[in-house]
Parts: sequence; C-alpha cells; structure tokens
Amino acid sequence: MSPRDFGARPLLPLLFASLFAALTGAFAQTAKPPQDNLNMRYANGIAAIVEDRIITIDDIRREIGPLIAEVQRQSRNEKEFNEKLEALQEDTIQMLIDRVLIIKDFYKDEKRRVPDSYIDNAVAETIITQFDGDRSKFLAYLRSRGISQKDYRKEQEEDMIYGYMRQQQSKSASTVSPVRIEEFYRENKDRFYQEDSVHLRLIQINRTADDTDQTLKARADEVLAQLAAGADFGEMARKYSQDTRKGKGGDWGWQRRSDLRKEFSDVIFTLQKGQRSEALIMPEGGFIFFVEDRKHAGVLPLDEVRPDIERALVQQASRQATERWLEKLRRNAYVKHF
Repeated sequence: MSPRDFGARPLLPLLFASLFAALTGAFAQTAKPPQDNLNMRYANGIAAIVEDRIITIDDIRREIGPLIAEVQRQSRNEKEFNEKLEALQEDTIQMLIDRVLIIKDFYKDEKRRVPDSYIDNAVAETIITQFDGDRSKFLAYLRSRGISQKDYRKEQEEDMIYGYMRQQQSKSASTVSPVRIEEFYRENKDRFYQEDSVHLRLIQINRTADDTDQTLKARADEVLAQLAAGADFGEMARKYSQDTRKGKGGDWGWQRRSDLRKEFSDVIFTLQKGQRSEALIMPEGGFIFFVEDRKHAGVLPLDEVRPDIERALVQQASRQATERWLEKLRRNAYVKHF
C-alpha cells in the first residue's frame, strides 16, 4: 500500500448539541432535539454491539451532526424533519456497524498495517487545517470528547483503513466488457435520444427608452456590417453585447430547441454550423445569433455515449459488489442492535 491509498476523513464538529441549537428555520424551535430522540431510544447510551465494539449514541451524533442543517433545509415541516432524521440515524448506525466489520476484515491479513508515518501526517494535517496549527486547541478538542491522543490516532488509522478497503472493493468492479456496453446501448436506445441542439453564440443589443424598432435595427445593422466585413463574432460580442455572457464572447454553450423561446428557436434552427442570423428585433432588444456547431435530432451514436455507459455500468457493478461483500461480512459477524 502507498500513501495515496489512504485518506483521512475530515474532522467532525466538536459538539452536536451546539450545532443543532444554532439552526434556524420555521420549525427549529419546536422540533424535538435529535439528541433527546437518541437518548429516549437508547436509554443505556448504546445503539449496537459489533463483535467486541460498542456503538454509542455519541458516535451517531458525531456522524450526523454535520448533516442536520441540510436535513432541515430539505424538510417542509417538523414531521418531515423527524422522519428524515430517523432514516438518517438508521443509515448511520448501519454505516458504523459496517465500518467495524470492514476494519476487522482488513486485519484478517496479519501482514497488513498502516505505517505510523501516515497517521503522523494525518494528525499534523488535522492540526493545521482544523485548528489553525494550534496544538493546544487540538488537545482541548480531545478533552471535550474525553479521548486521548492514542485514541484519536486509532480513529485516524481506522478512517484510513475504511477508505482503503472501500476503494479496493470499488476497484474490483472497475472494468466492463465492450459486449456489455453494446448490449446496454441496444436495450436502452431511448435514453440516448437527443433533441435538435446548437452551440450558440449571441449578441444582444438592449432597447433604450428612446429606441424605435427602426433605430434599434440600425444599431444592430452596424454590428452586422462589421461581421460581414470579417470581424470575429466572439470579439464583437465582447465589444457590443449587453447580456451576461459578453465576457465569454457571447457563448451560451449547447442549447436544445425546447430550452429556447419559440421566437428564438424559429430563427436559430434555420441556421447551419458556422452561420449567423440577421438581427431579430424584439420588444426588449435586438438579437444576432451565431451557430458554432449543431446536432440534429436522433439517437446518439454508440461511440459518443460509450464513456457514459461504461461509467454507469462500472458504478452499478461497484455498488452490487460492495453490497455482496458487506452482506458476507454481516452474515459472519456478531451484531446486536438495541
């Protein structure tokens, strides 16, 4: 194993309770604090026993603490918040159980170990990035959690092992045969249908209070005359356009027909690659379009979507392989839920 095989997990917040108390929102004052929920559910402070390891409610709080604000943002009311929080707690408990089993699996090979230098580097990086290089703040954090430096080093070691083992498991499913890719393409061609689309550049000339259609067209015609004389469209957009993409040479990237106003699409989709339009005069201003490239409606060819299919199949195979691996570890382990 090399140093890049291991990666330390970001440090978790010091106090879950203070984080929750700081949350704002319509139901923040009325929702039952998560720590109370956990205390009632696990009166003895223990959520599960895995082999010889105990998973406590404090372990769960440290894991879900950073996620609470996002859960609240996604919840429309207190009831939905509590339901999401309950599901998060369940997922977290299972993750912590699997974590113990994965670390145990690592140590089945007695020759495996994490070099002390890796742990030293992880601790040093934590002190720099999380505590501004102040070791006294780091030690205060350990005291607030009631753990020693040795305990913390053990956590760092296990973080590295957990990440390494998950990574190795993902690598085991990192190849997909060309035959499988072609089969997926044939069976799912409807997924690869594309609309008419263009890579669009645009020059927008805003209408002033004094502009009539004629004066606005005259201003646009001045730009068109320079384009006809050979001026670069992107440079002209930077100089004359009054839209938010002028700094990018009026580049609006790929646009589908359905993404555009009908007045625009009726003009744009008459153009071929490398063509520009005359000025389209609208109530809000004048618009000159340039089609950098064009894709016609139809099913994308296999060669164009092959990387996307391969990536999706690798991810699917990795999830399936990881779940089979975890199920095997769970079957062969002692786990007690409370």
